[in-house]
Amino acid sequence: MVQLKEIDNAIDELFHYREIGKDPAFSRFIPMVYDPIAFDWRKEFQTEFKQLFNGLMLRGKEEVNRVFLAVFPSDEVLTRFITESSPGDLLFMHHPLVMECGDPRGKWGSGFIPIPPRYIQQMKDKRLSVFTLHVPLDYSRVISTSDAIAEALNAKVIGEFFYEEKGACGVICEIEPISTESLIAVSKEIFSIPYADVQGTSISHITKIAITAGCGDKVDAMKEAEKMGAQAYLTGEVHCHIDNEYGKKKYNQMKEFISTTSMSLIGVSHAASEYLVHVTHMKPWFEEQFQLPVTLLPQSKWWI
Repeated sequence: MVQLKEIDNAIDELFHYREIGKDPAFSRFIPMVYDPIAFDWRKEFQTEFKQLFNGLMLRGKEEVNRVFLAVFPSDEVLTRFITESSPGDLLFMHHPLVMECGDPRGKWGSGFIPIPPRYIQQMKDKRLSVFTLHVPLDYSRVISTSDAIAEALNAKVIGEFFYEEKGACGVICEIEPISTESLIAVSKEIFSIPYADVQGTSISHITKIAITAGCGDKVDAMKEAEKMGAQAYLTGEVHCHIDNEYGKKKYNQMKEFISTTSMSLIGVSHAASEYLVHVTHMKPWFEEQFQLPVTLLPQSKWWI
C-alpha cells in the first residue's frame, strides 16, 4: 500500500497542477451543475479542490491499495469503482463531471452532468478517494492526452497550438504519408470506436497533422492549425452535438468553417480521445511509481 499524500505529491511534481492553478473550465461548470440540484458540493468536496478544481475531490482512507483509471464519472464507471474497490482505493479521472457531447450518428447530448449524490455518498461511506486532473494532463508534454495520440500514430511532435493561459492543448506533428481514409481506419482501431465523425476534405497524401484531445471543436484552433500547415485535424469532437442553444450555435459555426477548410477533420469521441493516455501512459506510470495494481475503467459506449 502507498500513502495517498505520496501519490498526490508525485502527481503534482509531474503535472504541476498546483502551480497551474484554478482550472478555467471546471471552476465554472461544477457550480453550474451542482447548485441547481441543491447539492452542497462546497461541503462535500476537499478544500483544495474547491480552489483549484483539480486534485483530490474526495479524500478516503490514507492507505491506497489499488488505482482505477477513467475519463468521465459515468454511472457505469462509478458502479464498477464502488463495487470492485476496497477502502482507500483511488479513482483517477480526467473529468470531475460527465460531459455528454452527443453522438454524430445518434442522440445529441446534454452537456455537463453532475455525479449523482448517491454515488458520492457511497464513495465517502466506503472511504474511497477521487482525484481529477483536467488541463494539467492536457498541457504537459511529458505525459499528455494529445501526445499520447501522437505516439499511437507514430507521429513526431514539432510544435504546439491551441494555447490557453497556462499551456497548449494541441500539438502539430509530422507523420509518415497517409491518406484520410487510412487515417480514419487507423483511428477507429486505436480508439476502439465503431465510426468517426469525419468532415472537411479528403486528402491522399497527409504528412502534417494537428492533434488535440477532447473538445477540439474550436474554429479558431482549427484555423491556427491550418495556418501552421496541418492537412488533417484529429480531435475528440469535430462537431458539438450538445442539445442546447450553445451547442447549436457551435454546430453552425463549425459547419461554416468546414465549407472553407482544406483539412481533413476527424473526431474520435471526446472520451475515447482522452482515455488513450490512461492506457498507454498513466497505467504504467502508477505501476512503476508505486508498485500498485491498476484497473482500467473504459466506457462501453464512447460516443455519448
